Amino acid sequence: MQTERAALEVAIVDMRRRHLRSVLRIESSVYPRPWSLGLFASELSMKGSRSYRVAKVGSAVVGYAGLMHVAGEAHVTTLAVDPAWHRCQVGTRLLLALATTARGWGCTGLTLEVRMGNGAAQDLYRRFGFAPAGVRKGYYAETGEDALVMWAHDIDGAEYGERLRTIEDGIVGTTVVEQ
Repeated sequence: MQTERAALEVAIVDMRRRHLRSVLRIESSVYPRPWSLGLFASELSMKGSRSYRVAKVGSAVVGYAGLMHVAGEAHVTTLAVDPAWHRCQVGTRLLLALATTARGWGCTGLTLEVRMGNGAAQDLYRRFGFAPAGVRKGYYAETGEDALVMWAHDIDGAEYGERLRTIEDGIVGTTVVEQ
């Protein structure tokens, strides 16, 4: 597996309408209440305050993530990886792209909600400097599960930039980020 990961090339590109069929396939495989085509299309239309990216291996979409910019802060709206591509650092690559985008927007903080039971995602977010800030009771209506609210502060500083460089240096394989 390590040899395969070393040879892996993942492209991070802007999400386009043509990617939505693959995005919806992943969405429905990982979430009990998936976003609709209309919701993704609406988010993509808000170019001034949103950034949606997909991760591709060859021509296959293997993950996606979204970011919203509001009043100097950024909110991770979604992040999902095709289960067949878990443990290949696809989520790390996507979150790195989102954090870099947020810094480029001049944001000072990043926030998100994550299911209380999703320890793997929480571990990923902690690597990126996110810390628990609160709980939204019953946030996920389809299951009644609580959401852990997490924040990363001072993302515009040199220390956070160094954190991102360290994370990027730890990625096995190649990441091509297309702007």
